[in-house]
Amino acid sequence: MTARIAHIEIDDGNLPPPTPEIEQERAVAVFDLLEDNSFALARDGAPEGPYDLHLGIRDRRLVMGISARAGEAGEIILSLGPFRQVVKDYWQICAAYFDAVKKLPPSQIEAIDMARRGIHNEGARLLQERLEGKAEVDIDTARRLFTLVCVLHHGG
Repeated sequence: MTARIAHIEIDDGNLPPPTPEIEQERAVAVFDLLEDNSFALARDGAPEGPYDLHLGIRDRRLVMGISARAGEAGEIILSLGPFRQVVKDYWQICAAYFDAVKKLPPSQIEAIDMARRGIHNEGARLLQERLEGKAEVDIDTARRLFTLVCVLHHGG
């Protein structure tokens, strides 16, 4: 399948060191993303994948550097402004979830996890909207990419 991400690199060199929880979120998202994703550039004349994706933050914008075996595919640059609130909400609910796992009963943990998934889905849909006309991604790919946006955004 060519409409996919085959390799991902995250430029987090200018961010503070991640917490163990953030590092775990990142590792799971990257693993899941590389195992199964759907990603295709939406512009005419764009090279076919599979794609190598380089994610980073530059000038308070998300930069997605994309290359393909057939050549450079360019960059997709997205303002982080529209993501600020949903990322903040996501990290707040994640903190509550990580804390709950240590001391609350399963029924309360499940309720917090449902809220976490809801915010995560909201962020994924926002990412799909922001990528419209630039790249086509399915909801599972958008969810995993949104997690990586959150990881990059935590210190930016």
